[in-house]
Amino acid sequence: MKLNFGPGVLVAAAFIGPGTVTACTLAGANFGFALIWALVFATIATIILQDMAARLGAGAEMGLGEALMKSAPSPAVKWAAGGLVFAALLIGNCAYEGGNLAGGALGLEALLAGASPGQNTLVAALAMLAGVAVLVGRYQLLERLLVGLVLVMSAAFILSVIFTRPDLGALFSGFWPRIPDGGTLTAIALIGTTIVPYNLFLHAAATRKKWPGGNDTGEARKESAVAIGLGGLVSIFILSTAATTLFKTGLEVSNAADMARAIEPAFGEAARYLIGIGLFAAGLTSAITAPMATAFALSEIIGGDEARKSKLFRGTALLVIIVGAAISLSGIRPIEMILIAQYANGLLLPLMAAFLLYIMNRKELLGAHANSLAANLAGSAIVLITFGLGLRSILRAAGVMG
Repeated sequence: MKLNFGPGVLVAAAFIGPGTVTACTLAGANFGFALIWALVFATIATIILQDMAARLGAGAEMGLGEALMKSAPSPAVKWAAGGLVFAALLIGNCAYEGGNLAGGALGLEALLAGASPGQNTLVAALAMLAGVAVLVGRYQLLERLLVGLVLVMSAAFILSVIFTRPDLGALFSGFWPRIPDGGTLTAIALIGTTIVPYNLFLHAAATRKKWPGGNDTGEARKESAVAIGLGGLVSIFILSTAATTLFKTGLEVSNAADMARAIEPAFGEAARYLIGIGLFAAGLTSAITAPMATAFALSEIIGGDEARKSKLFRGTALLVIIVGAAISLSGIRPIEMILIAQYANGLLLPLMAAFLLYIMNRKELLGAHANSLAANLAGSAIVLITFGLGLRSILRAAGVMG
């Protein structure tokens, strides 16, 4: 069967950003293959949650922001909830945008080596590219651009793992769940960088645009599962490359650009270029999708005719890019900015997943597209597991748990 790729690839483009590349690199460099299970769990959980978003958008023909507004029991609750959701998305995605732009610039620096014009110049150039894309491009054009960038990024990281030839026995041993000493926050970061809350808003809105009419829910769900599954494989490839080349070497690595430089002596200049291209594409795709998700949410919450929504969309997206660029240019180290966002995202996941479950059980809104018992059980398991990991991290930080 031929799949019409689009919204699912946008989700993959969003979660395979510099945060994912950095978290996977550090996980492989510091813990070898031990945390692959976290990526497997995160990919399966993302498929389950994004399947709900696909049914909401392509089946019920609603965005998540719109569903929130329609499901609130009173006007006061509706606007309070809408304001909180938008504020959380705006603040979180501005921080993400800073990391996206900084990460993409790191990829360009790895490619340009000594000829780089400097981090700030590259960040400004990437911000301008992202701004032009969201201001000028229609949804269909943005979708094609992002699909193309994801293909380039995927090819780069797949080829990098072929270059490094990981030990398959050690790789598959990482599928057994265990958390090595000091690995809790990294496991949470891997999960938090894959199951991205803003992707729920992005996916529902994108499937609604891609498949209007409510008759193509099956195609939307299949495309979502395949695209996100492939995205999860790319994350595993990144971790495997770092585990093969950097684990137990004693090399100091803080991000994927460092990995690109570190493996060049052993695997040649081509390996550095592959990882640099992958990191650049990851940064640019996420620098476009994070503003898009925030803009979709606000336009759905505020509502109005298409002209008003279009203005809200472009204005909000541009605001996220400008603030993100300012954060990136502020002097905060990119690795710190990226990892703090991933840790926070991992801790917030249970709340966002629980909110989605609530929406997906409103049968008066969704009709036949509401959650089944199996979907509710799977979603509840994701909420409990992510809550448990977050609680463990908090207790360890407080000294309650060893």
